[in-house]
Amino acid sequence: MMDILLDRFLNFLVVEKGLSPNTLEGYSRDLNRYLRFLEAKGETDLSRTQTEDLYAYLMDLKQNRFSPRTQARHLSALKSFYRFLQEEGIRPDNPARPLRGPKPLRSLPKTLSEKEVDLLIGRPRTDSPTGLRDAALLEVLYATGLRVSELTGLTLDQLDLETPLIRTLGKGSKERLVPLGRSAYQALKAYLEKGRPALIKNPMVPWVFLNRLGGRLTRQGFWKILKSYGARCGLSLKVSPHTLRHTFATHLLEGGADLRSIQTLLGHADISTTQIYTLVTREHLREVYRRFHPRA
Repeated sequence: MMDILLDRFLNFLVVEKGLSPNTLEGYSRDLNRYLRFLEAKGETDLSRTQTEDLYAYLMDLKQNRFSPRTQARHLSALKSFYRFLQEEGIRPDNPARPLRGPKPLRSLPKTLSEKEVDLLIGRPRTDSPTGLRDAALLEVLYATGLRVSELTGLTLDQLDLETPLIRTLGKGSKERLVPLGRSAYQALKAYLEKGRPALIKNPMVPWVFLNRLGGRLTRQGFWKILKSYGARCGLSLKVSPHTLRHTFATHLLEGGADLRSIQTLLGHADISTTQIYTLVTREHLREVYRRFHPRA
């Protein structure tokens, strides 16, 4: 019965809330862990669980060394789940309401310098279809700040190379337009003209970025590609797709872009999410001051 209620909740998140597959996967994973925790205690009825049960679960997360951020995410999922159960009349209250999770530590995003970006993007050899693809992937990601799922999910009809712009669907299926810089445009054009035709097996495949078998390049596939180039460049920082997204935003801010514009380009629903990049640039200024001022 608990699994049936969880399925109903996840379906509600898709139909009513329009959550992305990645967010939905996170809810499913976290709540499934909670249900297995209840079962291990002999509890199989969600209408009978109490605040003490949830508190015990949070303590279990802490004892298993889950980070404060992860603990807070689990609690947020539980609050939403029990609110749904209350609204559906399955139980009269929300036992998660009184609970307060640990405040996640706000860590500054790691970014690359402009020199490191040039080194990374210049690494792919463009004398092969996959090399052309990889060069386009890196250029487009740094030029647009797309999420990795948005990048690998791009379809041909989302490209407007005359403008040039990319039309992408972000979290909650919200559409936004992102400009494509000159370097990214040239790399993408070269890939579409010379690289993609050599990779494609089925002319009806809509995806822009393809794997060696002619199918859609997955997030995991791109992660491996990026990790490989990062290692070959000898970068001190472990590079992930989100590293380039953070770098995109930080370099824009350091170049004088306003926060609202960056918020729009990144597809952040809340300006507070974007504001973390101001902390990055402040730290950069402090470092410059410490290094170059004679009395720092």
